[in-house]
Amino acid sequence: MGYINAIRLAGDMSHMLSFLVLLFKIHGSKSAAGISLKTQELYVLVFVTRYVDLFWNHLSLYNSVMKLIFIGLSITIVYIMRRGVPQRATYNPELDTFPHHWLVLPCILLGIAINQDYSSPFEMAWAFSIYLEAVAVMPQLHMVQKHGEVENLTSHYIFLLGLYRLLYLLNWVYRYITEPGYWAPLVWVAGLVQAVLYLDFFYNYIKSKQKSLYMPVQITLPV
Repeated sequence: MGYINAIRLAGDMSHMLSFLVLLFKIHGSKSAAGISLKTQELYVLVFVTRYVDLFWNHLSLYNSVMKLIFIGLSITIVYIMRRGVPQRATYNPELDTFPHHWLVLPCILLGIAINQDYSSPFEMAWAFSIYLEAVAVMPQLHMVQKHGEVENLTSHYIFLLGLYRLLYLLNWVYRYITEPGYWAPLVWVAGLVQAVLYLDFFYNYIKSKQKSLYMPVQITLPV
């Protein structure tokens, strides 16, 4: 498993669990209400561009399986929200109004301008995916702010997504301390930006769940 440690493994499990919780919510409740399709489509773009090396870059069985899981889960969620019956009728486009296309172009330009190998289009695609993941949750958080409340399972999904990023931040600190020569500022900066976006939601999540784990999350601070 190479450089995988317990902190990274916990982050991966939190990440995967977030998508499983979301899939359980939209499939089990037959509803996509409160879920941003725009964020889910951005995640499909993130995973497809990041894991385009799946066919030739085999680091480990674990690595390859996780890539397939994230691609498969993200595409499945988008498909259900767009084509599933009755889920597609429960989606709230009037709340999902964040201009997500404006996130993509700057990330493309950053991926071309700042990456780890300017001779490789695949490295540019990888860098693009890192930048895009940092902001992909913004349509979902914007939707949450407009509605003012987050349903229980949806709140767990967003919390697990944020927890994944916080665990990865700890993983990078651990690797920096324990691995000589480990230096990844591109990833660190993008990850820190992503973590900051979750702070207000974390505050509201913890405040609500102190009363009851099953309560919806009330948004009392700007997201």
